[in-house]
Amino acid sequence: MIDLEKEGEVWTVTLNRPDKANSLTHDMLSELADIMESARSARAVILTGKGKVFSAGADLDEARAGLARSDVWERLSGTIVALPGLTIAALNGTLAGGAMGMALACDLRIAVPGAKFFYPVMKLGFLPQPSDPARMAALIGPARTKLILMGGQRIDAEEALRFGLIDRIVEGDELVDHARMLTELTVAARPEIANAIKEMCGVTPEAPVAALT
Repeated sequence: MIDLEKEGEVWTVTLNRPDKANSLTHDMLSELADIMESARSARAVILTGKGKVFSAGADLDEARAGLARSDVWERLSGTIVALPGLTIAALNGTLAGGAMGMALACDLRIAVPGAKFFYPVMKLGFLPQPSDPARMAALIGPARTKLILMGGQRIDAEEALRFGLIDRIVEGDELVDHARMLTELTVAARPEIANAIKEMCGVTPEAPVAALT
């Protein structure tokens, strides 16, 4: 249910469970984390999904059985944040719930026009993953983060772009090609230069947590 394509030094990781809106099981999250840990050798990683939805978040049966409280979510997002290469979430559709964490951990987020964004953990009786509120607030500010997490608001792609939750809206048939285009200069640069620029931009594993202190 996770596809991996390696094209030169660019890895494309695809959630492939479209019949279940790419909802995430523990096995899928563990596999994603394993892939991201091995991706330290990649110059760029693109994360996308099959179908009309990027991910509906946790598989509901597994969430009720304890997945919503598992540390596998933090393992995955922390691994993405720590990657030295450029990471891009190419959101082929709606992004919901705990799946928000992997997108927030990426350096860039692009989305199709029809994408929606929401994180209904409070309504479901769960806490968000520990790093997610801080990473979201670093992008869109504390008040807008509360609008999503506490106000339970579902925002569309245009509003997400205005907020800064995503960086660009791209038509669906161009989404992954656009993401690959965004990796070209990074891949062409000397690794030490590209990695240093990423560090100079403040993208470190500690930075999102510090944003709320």
